[in-house]
Amino acid sequence: MDIRHPFIDTPSNLDKALKELTKEKAIAVDLESDSMYHFSEKVCLIQVAGEESSFLFDPLLPLDLSPLKDIFRNPAIKKVFHGADYDIRSLYRDFSFEVNPLFDTQIACRYLGMKETGLEAVLKEFFEVSLNKKYQKKDWSQRPLPEEMVEYAANDVRYLLPLEKILEKNLENLKRLDWVLEDCDLLSQVRPAQANHNPLFFSFKGAGAFPRKDLGLLEALLQLRKRMAMQKDKPPFKIFQNTVIERIVASKPQSLSQLKSLNLLSSGQIEMYGQPFLETIETALASSETNLPAYPRKKARPLKESEQKRILRLKEWKDMKAEELQIDPSLVLNKSLMTAIAVCHPKKVEDLEPIKEMRRWQIREFGPDILSLLGQKK
Repeated sequence: MDIRHPFIDTPSNLDKALKELTKEKAIAVDLESDSMYHFSEKVCLIQVAGEESSFLFDPLLPLDLSPLKDIFRNPAIKKVFHGADYDIRSLYRDFSFEVNPLFDTQIACRYLGMKETGLEAVLKEFFEVSLNKKYQKKDWSQRPLPEEMVEYAANDVRYLLPLEKILEKNLENLKRLDWVLEDCDLLSQVRPAQANHNPLFFSFKGAGAFPRKDLGLLEALLQLRKRMAMQKDKPPFKIFQNTVIERIVASKPQSLSQLKSLNLLSSGQIEMYGQPFLETIETALASSETNLPAYPRKKARPLKESEQKRILRLKEWKDMKAEELQIDPSLVLNKSLMTAIAVCHPKKVEDLEPIKEMRRWQIREFGPDILSLLGQKK
């Protein structure tokens, strides 16, 4: 199908696009952002395709895209994404767009038991189409966009509606469509993380193993990197990577020669960042013990022996059920859900309903088996 994909760059073009999209029963959606190139990421392109037409909405133009909000929340128009989590959060963060109803083709593929669920692999499987992913990590904030990037963006949504139809039919045949729809409904409600004032080391892998002195230095270096990234409008990893910070925390260089000897930074980086590094290290190491941070430790209640036994039974059953259904075992029951069930120790199906992690379809499909399983004496 030859789909046109005009840029929507004027209010009149926007009105025409909205009128066409309002007639659709389903639309395919994808986004392109600039998280690889700027400190504060933003949506740079919104691709929307109906049955006969495709539109590229440019948020970087001085054009009010708020009328799109009604399209995204219109319950009569199904919104089809592939791997929607990031997109749902981004649409809400940048435009306060809510997506309803959502159909995520990646979730559908998982419930059909597909091993490779990336869009490239899925389109190859169903349509023998090879996507050119060379533009995936390009700077989508550049303007004007090269024609080849425009074509790439349009192709990302071109096959989603035909794919959705195939997947929905296959799910119906397996009686799993409502499983996917419930997961999609929950996914449509995710929101971007709220800004917090937690130390940056909370998000640094392995920080929990650092002694307090090193943790203070780690936080100081992460704050330094953040300030530099903001000044240069670059993502922090493009200033210097976590491995560089980790090595500097471990070695604690006291001079430029010691910093150079680590072979972590180029001569240009040494020139730009060397002195700020050394000043930050000196200040952090001079901090008194009372001012040093401590990594928060959450001590969960130790599981009782009876609860541990229930978890083992659930795991054995989950693995067998996943093999029978030919899907990933975590879709049957994940680790946290097994723990919650074991602690709850349900005696009747209704006891499963208050468990936050439990889906309605899981209660309906697996509830009786779980009760029977946990009722066994071993």
